[in-house]
Amino acid sequence: MAQCVQSVQELIPDSFVPCVAALCSDEAERLTRLNHLSFAELLKPFSRLTSEVHMRDPNNQLHIIKNLKIAVSNIITQPPQPGAIRKLLNDVVSGSQPAEGLVANVITAGDYDLNISATTPWFESYRETFLQSMPASDHEFLNHYLACMLVASSSEAEPVEQFSKLSHEQHRIQHNSDYSYPKWFIPNTLKYYVLLHDVSAGDEQRAESIYEEMKQKYGTQGCYLLKINSRASNRASDEQIPDPWSQYLQKNSIQNQDSYEDGPCTITSNKNSDSNLLSLDGLDNEVKVDGLPNNFRAHPLQLDQPSDPSNSIDGTDHVKPASSLHETKKGNTGIIHGACLTLTDHDRIRQFIQEFTFRGLLPHIEKTIRQLNDQLMSRKGLSRSLFSATKKWFSGSKVPEKSINELKNTSGLLYPPEAPELQIRKMADLCFLVQHYDLAYSCYHTAKKDFLNDQAMLYAAGALEMAAVSAFLQPGAPRPYPAHYMDTAIQTYRDICKNMVLAERCVLLSAEILKSQSKYSEAAALLIRLTSEDSDLRSALLLEQAAHCFINMKSPMVRKYAFHMILAGHRFSKAGQKKHALRCYCQAMQVYKGKGWSLAEDHINFTIGRQSYTLRQLDNAVSAFRHILINESKQSAAQQGAFLREYLYVYKNVSQLSPDGPLPQLPLPYINSSATRVFFGHDRRPADGEKQAATHVSLDQEYDSESSQQWRELEEQVVAVVNKGIIPSNFHPTQYCLNSYSDNSRFPLAVVEVEPITVEVAFRNPLKVPLLLTDLSLLWKFQPKAFSGKDNEEVKELISNQVAVSPQVTSQSAMIGTEVISEFLINCEESKVARLKLFPHHIGELHILGVVYNLGTIQGSMTVDGIGALPGCHTGKYSLSMSVRGRQDLEIQGPRLNNTKEEKTSVKYGPDRRLDPIITEEMPLLEVFFIHFPTGLLCGEIRKAYVEFVNVSKCPLAGLKVVSKRPEFFTFGGNTAVLTPLSPSASENCSAYKTVVTDSTSMCTALVSSASSVDFGIGIESQPEVIPVPLPDSVLKPGASVQLPMWLRGPDEEGVHEINFLFYYESVKKQPKIRHRILRHTAVICTSRSLNVRATVCRSNSLEDEEGRGGNMLVFVDVENTNTSEAGVKEFHIVQISSSSKHWKLQKSVNLSENKDAKLASREKGKFCFKALRCKEKEAATQTSEKYTFADIIFGNEQIISSASPCADFFYRSLSSELKKTQAQLSVYAEKQSTEDAVRLIQKCNEVDLNIIVLWKAYVVEDNKQLILEGQHHVILRTVGKEAFSYPQKQDPPEMELLKFFRSENTTVSSRPSVEQLSNLIKTSLHYPESFNHPFHQKSLCLVPVTLLLSNCSKADVDVIVDLRHKTTSPEALEIHGSFTWLGQTQYKLQLKSQEIHSLQLKACFVHTGVYNLGTPRVFAKLSDQVTVFETSQQNSMPALIIINNV
Repeated sequence: MAQCVQSVQELIPDSFVPCVAALCSDEAERLTRLNHLSFAELLKPFSRLTSEVHMRDPNNQLHIIKNLKIAVSNIITQPPQPGAIRKLLNDVVSGSQPAEGLVANVITAGDYDLNISATTPWFESYRETFLQSMPASDHEFLNHYLACMLVASSSEAEPVEQFSKLSHEQHRIQHNSDYSYPKWFIPNTLKYYVLLHDVSAGDEQRAESIYEEMKQKYGTQGCYLLKINSRASNRASDEQIPDPWSQYLQKNSIQNQDSYEDGPCTITSNKNSDSNLLSLDGLDNEVKVDGLPNNFRAHPLQLDQPSDPSNSIDGTDHVKPASSLHETKKGNTGIIHGACLTLTDHDRIRQFIQEFTFRGLLPHIEKTIRQLNDQLMSRKGLSRSLFSATKKWFSGSKVPEKSINELKNTSGLLYPPEAPELQIRKMADLCFLVQHYDLAYSCYHTAKKDFLNDQAMLYAAGALEMAAVSAFLQPGAPRPYPAHYMDTAIQTYRDICKNMVLAERCVLLSAEILKSQSKYSEAAALLIRLTSEDSDLRSALLLEQAAHCFINMKSPMVRKYAFHMILAGHRFSKAGQKKHALRCYCQAMQVYKGKGWSLAEDHINFTIGRQSYTLRQLDNAVSAFRHILINESKQSAAQQGAFLREYLYVYKNVSQLSPDGPLPQLPLPYINSSATRVFFGHDRRPADGEKQAATHVSLDQEYDSESSQQWRELEEQVVAVVNKGIIPSNFHPTQYCLNSYSDNSRFPLAVVEVEPITVEVAFRNPLKVPLLLTDLSLLWKFQPKAFSGKDNEEVKELISNQVAVSPQVTSQSAMIGTEVISEFLINCEESKVARLKLFPHHIGELHILGVVYNLGTIQGSMTVDGIGALPGCHTGKYSLSMSVRGRQDLEIQGPRLNNTKEEKTSVKYGPDRRLDPIITEEMPLLEVFFIHFPTGLLCGEIRKAYVEFVNVSKCPLAGLKVVSKRPEFFTFGGNTAVLTPLSPSASENCSAYKTVVTDSTSMCTALVSSASSVDFGIGIESQPEVIPVPLPDSVLKPGASVQLPMWLRGPDEEGVHEINFLFYYESVKKQPKIRHRILRHTAVICTSRSLNVRATVCRSNSLEDEEGRGGNMLVFVDVENTNTSEAGVKEFHIVQISSSSKHWKLQKSVNLSENKDAKLASREKGKFCFKALRCKEKEAATQTSEKYTFADIIFGNEQIISSASPCADFFYRSLSSELKKTQAQLSVYAEKQSTEDAVRLIQKCNEVDLNIIVLWKAYVVEDNKQLILEGQHHVILRTVGKEAFSYPQKQDPPEMELLKFFRSENTTVSSRPSVEQLSNLIKTSLHYPESFNHPFHQKSLCLVPVTLLLSNCSKADVDVIVDLRHKTTSPEALEIHGSFTWLGQTQYKLQLKSQEIHSLQLKACFVHTGVYNLGTPRVFAKLSDQVTVFETSQQNSMPALIIINNV
């Protein structure tokens, strides 16, 4: 139980006090009424004695009484009616509320920190009023009148006669059988005569003389002169006198009322006002069956109808007593009580009470106790024995103890007033009233036995109850508190006597006693036992006290506390105590909150919302309903729908109170703010037939960090090219779509007029009920800025659309147009995005604040309780049941900062400005369309398409460039018109190439042309990825469009390729904020296999070409058709093979086969061999110039001019991308390459820069039509003897090796050239006759002249050693070729100048016929100016065979 102001030792004596009646004459009543008080009320504040009182018990022992209090009340001859008592108790409880600003106790129990009001003043007020207002009953005498004060006024004509009248009146009320009420303790009631004297108006001498006369007649002990009203009432305001009466009168006790009138019910039912919430929304789930009481109508935790405060009392009981009405009015008007009384008068009244108690009441009680004791002693022997003998005679021996259930029929037994059992009870009650608890206990104990023997259960229960209390209050506590006495008493009162009032008194007393002994568990059980359906108020108060018991235990039972608080709140609600109900639910909420008890939380919040609404605490109601909706609800769909409608209804009422106030924040649907995306730009036009729009950026694309990084790099590349190789410091990559992954630390830029700003808001509906948002739009504020030309203009005022609640208001649309979505339905538990647009019409700073909408539910999908569409609701696709207008803010938390030490140690977040765009001046806007753009190509296939550029803005556009990571994929043609073919129809078969018809004589010999790579945008220092788009005037006017041809070449690898194009353009008029704009396009091309080309180059052994110069090469080209028949390709025709090089050119085809037509069916392979020579000096390019020589060898009747577009374009593009790859690899070894020039020179001998272009046509059958596809493959030959491929080689992943740890001791790698490189330094060639006839019978030695040609391939001087001595390693060589000898010098030392050819004349000597290999000379070489000799054998791979014949 909660803490109380009084301890139980003070509470019980104050609850049972001697009762004194007061009977006043009219004149005496008038005197007291001058103070707005009755006589009984006048005495009330002074009714406690200030000193100890002594009296003697029957054994003549002195007994001390402390803090004695007496209760004086006017005689009321009608017993109080139960309805009135209940009304009074209800008023007392509702009038006592927790004090404002009261500091609650904080109790910590386990994980819980609870704020709990330590005291419950409403319960104490209830208990006090309840105990005071208990009607007197026959089975106990505690509240029977012991004495009667007869009060007359000194101003009456015959006061003594008046006293006689009053005395007769008292006698008549007590002894006349007409009056069953009030009850009197003993027949000879003490009469005490009080003469009231008005000091200010009356005659004091007369009063004194009357008083003397009274003393003569009634004795000095039986009368008193009380002087009051020492000052006239008109002087009341002069001096402020304390008013001790107000605290007593406010309680409005029943005993202070004079009369009751059986009038009609004056309590108006508040059903109409309270239940409008329920009736309007149709949420009352209770079944109202006539004839059923309130209690059986609903489940204990079902929300009840707000009933009238006095429960289910019959209508006749709803009486508001007239005097009560009068007094409450009186209390409220601020009337001062005791206005005619001075402090001296207060002391006189106090003295009067003392005198009355000392001289009158206590001696009377003492005498009565003695009399009763004597009576009992004298009767004891006879009557006890007689009774027991009679019982034994009639009933045999021992009477068995009967259980309470068997004794039910005896509760109606009544004793006559003079019965000895009642005399014992009287004596016990008297002793109890004067605090003589020992004697009281023994008397109650005796009486209890007698009553039980007689089976008078009501009497027995009363004796048991008081025996238990007496035992507890005995000084020194000789015996423990007999709680079982109380339990029996309660059970008897409740079950047998059906008297809940007495049972309740037992429970209130016993619970206090148990609480004082810290037996909280027993107290709680007791309190809960008495909760029943007959009184909601009592049940509510007892459940609340039980809850306090649970929380005050040694180890607090928090959940039991909360549960019983909920039950108490429910009962308070049924009793009409709305404020107390709300308080209980709020206190219990502390326990259930955030612990995962979601259904309990929902119930509590719903009830709090309902009760707050009833009490017109609308903000609390809204917040409670909000909680139900925003937590992840586990309720059924129907329940959620009910919650939502209730919430909307309450919200509507709140918003109606302040229609012009700010829009409320709505809790539904959830908005995932961080998922908000902002898109700057208009929606792209879709593909139209053969026209396909650039993909650009849209909200439908998923964010991909890899691709966004690629786009960023592309943009940086093009910006660097535009700014002469440097990226400006203020450059930031263009972001058209801002999301949680993009960099939102800067204010984004949007363009005025042309493009809308689209905000994608991610909504989620957590409920199982669909939500309908209507008139959904963005909230914003806008700071307009003057256009740059008008700097002197004053700052314009801030504009916002927050004020305009209704979407019809369009005053701001001149600055910012706002799109309104009329209906947006989010289904049950669905996540859905809404895209809302703003149209900026003015430059300035825009801040997007949130969204504004009407929140409602749809009718029809749920079984809504038959509410039609409310007036004023919109009519759209869905029928709306009810809606409220509100807003939700979009607040996005920026990224966590983690750069400085301070940021790392604390939690700080950066700004996120994606919703705060700056609207800038107009910029051009480009749209790009691709016409006839293929989706599938063969590897290496060339296809011509068209690109259309359209300027859809009002500004001209310039500086158009396109950048791509795959420049080898497309070309716009060469820089000069001559190089670019006009249109595909320039040749047969609509070829994409520039072709010339040739005659058949020029077959197999090369046609030479040349071109510079600069013409094709590939310079020495240029970025091949950045390609300027050749616009006709380099400017695109507003609204203009231009179509340009674009050649595409299928990538060499098969598969799906995503190729990114980034179009860059600028405004003609330079803008300070936006320098450039971009447009993205991602092309997806699927390539399938076509041809594989592999080529090798090796030195020709013939040392001289036609011009007599050395340096011929043989080029071998293998072409394989790897195409699988999926693409429907029948066969490939190799139409032309061209070479392109700065130094070499193909001269002629040396294919042995006469088959001119080079056709390859599926999986066939063709071999080609060509002779290549060095270009002449005038043809050969210097190292610095970018001039390439193209030589075409034709296999058809049409020459494709390989030095023109698009053949040369793609060649250069692939060459530059290949160069990039090799440079990347070389740069890794850059440090190691700073080696001696010698090595470089040796390496150079090995290098060729000959590039082969294989041009082909493929015949495809598609839809019974034959198409001719064409394409080209490139092979880049760099090294002599090394095979090169047209397609990238797949590298096998290296095998896993064990990790080795070692210290690198010498980091310098010796820069020795490889054997392969050295072997190519000197080229050797033997000239001799293929067969030689010699007559061996004439001359035994055969001498054959042999010329050894030595050619220096390098550009440096070379020292050569030719060694002719045989060093045959393997004996097989001898066997096969036979042995011979060189004659003459066996070693020659020569020096060859750069690219010099030297011939040595040698002689070979043979001794018999046979086939001999002359390739035995060993050649060693070193660079002349080097000390280190790189000598290695210059072995020729091909054997030089000679046949020696005998003739």
